[in-house]
Amino acid sequence: MSSKLNSNIPKGDLRDKWSQYKSEIALVNPANKRHIDIIVIGTGLAGGAAAASFGEMGYSVKAFCFQDSPRRAHSIAAQGGINAAKNYQNDGDSVYRLFYDTIKGGDYRSREANVHRLAEVSRNIIDQCVAQGVPFAREYGGYLDNRSFGGVQVKRTFYAKGQTGQQLLLGAYSALSRQINAGTVKMYHRHEMMDVVLMDDTTDAKRGKVARGVIARNLITGEIERHSAHAVVLASGGYGNVFFLSTNAMGSNVTASWKAYKKGAFMANPCYTQIHPTCLPRSGDHQAKLTLMSESLRNDGRVWVPKKKEDAIAIQQGKKTALDIPDADRDFYLERRYPAFGNLVPRDVASRAAKERCDAGYGVNGTGEAVYLDFKYAIERMGAKAVESKYGNLFQMYEKIAAEDPYKMPMKIYPAVHYTMGGTWVDYNLMTTIPGLFATGECNFSDHGANRLGASALMQGLADGYFVIPYTIGGYLSKDIRTGSIPTDTPEFDEAEKTIKERINFFLSNKGSKSVDYFHRKLGNIMWEECGMARNEKGLTQAIEDIKKIRADFWKEVLVPGKADEYNPELDKALRVADFLELGELMCRDALNRNESCGGHFREEYQTEEGEALRDDENFAYVAAWEFKGVDNKPELHKEELVYDNVEMKQRSYK
Repeated sequence: MSSKLNSNIPKGDLRDKWSQYKSEIALVNPANKRHIDIIVIGTGLAGGAAAASFGEMGYSVKAFCFQDSPRRAHSIAAQGGINAAKNYQNDGDSVYRLFYDTIKGGDYRSREANVHRLAEVSRNIIDQCVAQGVPFAREYGGYLDNRSFGGVQVKRTFYAKGQTGQQLLLGAYSALSRQINAGTVKMYHRHEMMDVVLMDDTTDAKRGKVARGVIARNLITGEIERHSAHAVVLASGGYGNVFFLSTNAMGSNVTASWKAYKKGAFMANPCYTQIHPTCLPRSGDHQAKLTLMSESLRNDGRVWVPKKKEDAIAIQQGKKTALDIPDADRDFYLERRYPAFGNLVPRDVASRAAKERCDAGYGVNGTGEAVYLDFKYAIERMGAKAVESKYGNLFQMYEKIAAEDPYKMPMKIYPAVHYTMGGTWVDYNLMTTIPGLFATGECNFSDHGANRLGASALMQGLADGYFVIPYTIGGYLSKDIRTGSIPTDTPEFDEAEKTIKERINFFLSNKGSKSVDYFHRKLGNIMWEECGMARNEKGLTQAIEDIKKIRADFWKEVLVPGKADEYNPELDKALRVADFLELGELMCRDALNRNESCGGHFREEYQTEEGEALRDDENFAYVAAWEFKGVDNKPELHKEELVYDNVEMKQRSYK
């Protein structure tokens, strides 16, 4: 495979690039679309929006989700809001400012053309969602309300209390349901993609092997199924659960992207993982996941720890509470270190600052791994009712989990794994290095660089699904109007199904003594300690060797009960964790290769005197795209150089 990556970015001025490209891209005649099949893997915001859009356009669509309903996709968990450059607040926002904030927030490690397109279409997203009935918050005069999120100095985040993801997903689900009822979309619930199937392209020999379908497993019956299509769209989310403990739903996994990687789709920047600063601290080894508290809380909540270490120790020992610490003895460290942005610095900056205070001994829970998020000052300024109207459901959630009233006692928060900026490499069309295989939403790498600004995940998912891939996929499919239906009784489908069945049979017949979770926890601990908020050469080198040992032990000692032809969640987990064990090593290799700090990738050897990320633009201003060369072989690195013609690359400052 060629080492040269072609991003297929159109020529022309950045501001006109997308509109000009849309006017020139090849089209599929409406009468021909019904003869073209598209498979969509995942039905969150990106997948649900894409499947609904394809169906509305007249394509024949198959949509797959491993949940019992698209309404259960992890997009539902997003709380705080969705960004858009509407400038309703008249505070100076614009498409360019959203573009620039995103580039800067990602520490100058994202692709200019994709980010500007994202900022452009953000405005259409809000209109689309309002038309669907999404109940965005409104001001007294009837205009949609906005609030601020980290890394920006304007109010551009649209929200529906603390349920924004849920409400947006219901909007996409309603559009998807309409197409299911119309017969353009066939929905496969409780199905998981096991592999992507490649075939020789009979219409264009230059394209070589192209994606022509998937192998899927019915998670209820265990049946292995073959599904063919003219194009496959991955919308399967991120891989944060490689850390075991994360804010992701427990079922979230990397399998779809990883199978594509092993078939030739490059994996880009896998070490770029986001640690969210506003999560509930872990309470012990019994936990299976962590809980996110919306970043929107940092609009009005103030983050602090005690100034005096003796006060922090007394709190850790249960001898004092936050209420015993007077204002004069409280260190509002984000406001102290970053006066221009205060509590609304980007997530990577806020997370590292919290870790630094806790590592120094100023943490405020029993383990010393928590800081306070205090609403006392907002309640004094606005009144409790105003705070409740904005954050009430979030406060209820916190009280149920933490058994403390956040109206009276400050919340305790600590950083946790939340989002993955890395993912499957895609070009401007959102197509991977496998022709006919596309990737949208969190499972691709394209829009956020080394750090994602809050409220931009929902924006990217809906932008990709509603306003980008419906155009770009047509340019690819325009060559398939005479292809006809793709058969599934081929050697390629035979081989893919055989491989999956062999792996399933191995797990069920292996006479091990340890559970899947045993290995997943061990992997997650290594990833968190050595490839989490901070990384260094020694730790990463050791982590690679340790992961290899865990993987070898996994294949010898894993025990998977049950049968193949029944509902078997332990088998589901085993198949997913096998992929995580391979991904973890690649993430560490990527982090070890990148001898700089940028965004969520913080190498301890590369930091400023003030402890901020220190980039090396001369040597690492590129996308690291990794090509699979075998489980036991080192992957091959391909570089997509990042060129900035419209912004100046400079040291990030939020002071």
